[in-house]
Amino acid sequence: MRAALFFMNATLRPAAHADLAQITAIYAHHVLHGLASFEIEPPDEAEVRRRFDAIVAGGFPYFVAEAGGRVLGYAYAGPYRTRPAYRYSVEDSIYVAPDAVGRGLGKRLLLALIEACAQHGYRQMLAVIGDSANAASIELHRACGFAQVGLLPSIGFKFGRWVDSVLMQRALGEGDRTAPGDRPPRA
Repeated sequence: MRAALFFMNATLRPAAHADLAQITAIYAHHVLHGLASFEIEPPDEAEVRRRFDAIVAGGFPYFVAEAGGRVLGYAYAGPYRTRPAYRYSVEDSIYVAPDAVGRGLGKRLLLALIEACAQHGYRQMLAVIGDSANAASIELHRACGFAQVGLLPSIGFKFGRWVDSVLMQRALGEGDRTAPGDRPPRA
């Protein structure tokens, strides 16, 4: 019961440089043991810092779920693609510490990310999910309003096997019902 309360009482807040060691450790676990990331070698903290700074400098949201001084998970949005016509679309990334998986933190992080991106004028959010057998991530996104829009069979090779990517998408705010206006979104 104590552990359940610990996870339920996690605070969602913007990520900071002080969180990067824990973010690096969470991501390293997923790189080394899972198919959510198609990286083979986990990046070091300096590279995670470079990526973090680029996301934040771009005005995109980056959140952590934290309890008792411990980062239990993190999520951020970044550009889906860099060409100008994609400027109203973002791609989400969510990673949760191994002992915090299945406690609702991923959903809380994703919902916060969706809200922040919608508030700042983005119109579409994409999820590129590693491995079509990643039922937890697919269901998490489905529960948050995403629909599967594509499958890239055998697009990656990791852990000695071919791995699919599942593409999921959801509208943000007005979605494609109206033109976005003159000013580009800014998180």
